[in-house]
Amino acid sequence: MTATVVPPLRKALRAKAPSLSVERELWAGGDTVVVGVDEVGRGSWAGPLVVGAAVVPKDRRLNKVRDSKMLTEAEREALFDRVAGWCEAWAVGSASPEECDELGMSAAQKLAARRAVEGLGVAPDRVLIDGNWDFVGGGISRTVVKGDARCLSIATASILAKVSRDRLMRREAEHFPGYEFHANKGYPCPRHKVALAGMGPTTIHRRTWAFMDALPWSGIARRPSFDEAPTLF
Repeated sequence: MTATVVPPLRKALRAKAPSLSVERELWAGGDTVVVGVDEVGRGSWAGPLVVGAAVVPKDRRLNKVRDSKMLTEAEREALFDRVAGWCEAWAVGSASPEECDELGMSAAQKLAARRAVEGLGVAPDRVLIDGNWDFVGGGISRTVVKGDARCLSIATASILAKVSRDRLMRREAEHFPGYEFHANKGYPCPRHKVALAGMGPTTIHRRTWAFMDALPWSGIARRPSFDEAPTLF
């Protein structure tokens, strides 16, 4: 089997490498297992919410890892196997569209995070979370604003989560032709909006979100919104 060749980094990304400074501070303080965590899919209209968790080595760096949002889809795909093989432990956890509807997005994110961390197979001493909201809890987490760009473990988790979810949405595209999930991954875009207006929502669309209000009847009932689901129509 031929290994995927990771293309050279674009010039704009070369000076934007995440560091291990936060992780090293924690390792020096006695936190042996430091986990980086990041989520993807919170703003999507369809598909699951996915959380990635990664434990990176203390003594081996992997070049070209960046925040997944900085990378193209091809770059993320090329990096995925190398990143997964480099990690000491990694996992992804998800909350289904049904769970997002039943629980609300905040609780669903906590559920996906718990599944990801439990899937590592090791007990974390500290969890680093991208952003300023602690959706892990347990007294061991630390939020890092722009952590996916600053912390290597969080950037790693972001790639694992993003590629895992993108692959799932490309598979879903085969079951729901016309919605272009292979391209939009369930996120808002003009063609997705047109497909919804013409055909209504699929079984993997989130039924509590306000975009359901303006759609034609499809046999899928609109549910009342829980928390911060945005108005998009």
